[in-house]
Amino acid sequence: MTTTQAELDREVARRRTFAIISHPDAGKTTLTEKLLLYGGAIQKAGSVKAKQGGGHATSDWMDLEKKRGISITSSALQFEYEGHCINLLDTPGHQDFSEDTYRTLVAADCALMLIDGAKGVEPQTIKLFKVCRERGIPIVTVVNKMDRPAREPLDLMDEVEKLLGLTVVPLTWPIGSGASFLGVYELASRKVHLYDRTEHNAHRSNVQVTGPDDALLTARLGADAHHKLIEDLQLCEEAIEPFDVGRFRRGEQSPMFFASALTNFGVENLLQHFIRLSPPPGPLKTIDGEIPPAAPFFTGFVYKIAANMDKQHRDRIAFLRVTSGRFERGMSASHVRLGREVRMSHPHRFFGQERVSIEEAWPGDVIGLINPGLFRVGDVLSAGPKVEVRNFPRFAPEIFAQVRPREPSMSKGFNKGLHQLGEEGVVQVFWPRTGAREPILGAVGELQIDVFKHRLESEYGVEIVVERKPYERCRWMRGVTDELLSLLPMVVNDESMRPVALFKSEFEIRYALERYKGLELLDHPPSEEEKS
Repeated sequence: MTTTQAELDREVARRRTFAIISHPDAGKTTLTEKLLLYGGAIQKAGSVKAKQGGGHATSDWMDLEKKRGISITSSALQFEYEGHCINLLDTPGHQDFSEDTYRTLVAADCALMLIDGAKGVEPQTIKLFKVCRERGIPIVTVVNKMDRPAREPLDLMDEVEKLLGLTVVPLTWPIGSGASFLGVYELASRKVHLYDRTEHNAHRSNVQVTGPDDALLTARLGADAHHKLIEDLQLCEEAIEPFDVGRFRRGEQSPMFFASALTNFGVENLLQHFIRLSPPPGPLKTIDGEIPPAAPFFTGFVYKIAANMDKQHRDRIAFLRVTSGRFERGMSASHVRLGREVRMSHPHRFFGQERVSIEEAWPGDVIGLINPGLFRVGDVLSAGPKVEVRNFPRFAPEIFAQVRPREPSMSKGFNKGLHQLGEEGVVQVFWPRTGAREPILGAVGELQIDVFKHRLESEYGVEIVVERKPYERCRWMRGVTDELLSLLPMVVNDESMRPVALFKSEFEIRYALERYKGLELLDHPPSEEEKS
């Protein structure tokens, strides 16, 4: 089917692709659910920690997520809202899976940075913000949990600016907090949005629009609280710099919104502003330059691999972000790394664990491709020029454990699970260069080991023996000789057979660098550009 340039431009312009980043427990999964609720994608929001008979969050599809009430995988969710096609890239909330979050951010054009109204900016928020800053991703700041006692808005604004170096401009202002939280004031329109609670917070709230001097608002707030609100609003108008969309998209400003995702307060207002402010899909940045989304040929890259999303089929899925042109079911494109043509016959769109076959996709969309072992993170598919993207971020693990199947009869399932879960990024897999060939798992946090063990048992029917190792640091090496490899105490190979040295402390790293001249240690794998 022929696609006109006008049609391609129109589809690009109406798309928004973003990720939500936050410290654990800031309410990220709850906000995701409520955005889906207001976008009309679901009729009733599931709870993160569901009571008996209640629903689970749409984006949390893994059994372990439902049991623990946390997000430990990333998913892609698409819905329509006011003429726009929204691609929401949900990310793991737990810091042990930060690498998965980092990879997802590579596929996003914008980020919602969620902050707990009582706790403010937390360590994981700072780490993820730095990734957005490095990638030039514009950030929308959302102060959540205003239905609980929260810090003063000006204090939160000051903290964001001091800790993150980001100028924030409030576009809404909270009316009270905790039990007295009534809604938000929209500064540009000078309208007050009052909200009514719904049963179990599962449905859309009714909204009453009024003004700051409305007698109803004074009666509900009380004279003192209403007087303070008017003073705060006057201060905002006089002291805070105007919001500029251009500066926001360049990463120089961040619009700030106040909300309570749990009770639905402020969510719809946030969504309405977001589709107007956030940028449409941006260009694909390659080693040789940029490819604009409106280029007449299809390109896309794989940013995530997931195994066993469908328990009936036990297949692997490659999540591919479309970056230019039009994707059509059954089309062929060049697999740049393998140097061969591949046909994409069974593309899917995801909604949590559910999948729907699709006929087409446009820049900004995320599609799922069945992965029989062809794809890995960072692969580029192109129906135009053969291009490469830079390596995706990898974290240096700090926890190491040697694993083996409990019974020899489980070896086949063990090897299959080890390969597929390592490919997915649940853990990093290393292989000893000498001695026993039992793999060593590398993880950023304990939860990764727990998830690996749980998924091997539940998805592959394999029980394992886990033996913790005393190492706490690993460093990739470049330009080393066989003699140098033999002198270091513990050297393993990663999945690409690159040598990696394991150390017990930073002291051992410094000692090795001082003792072995010419030794070069890297805290991440050498990039493709460095290797070429």
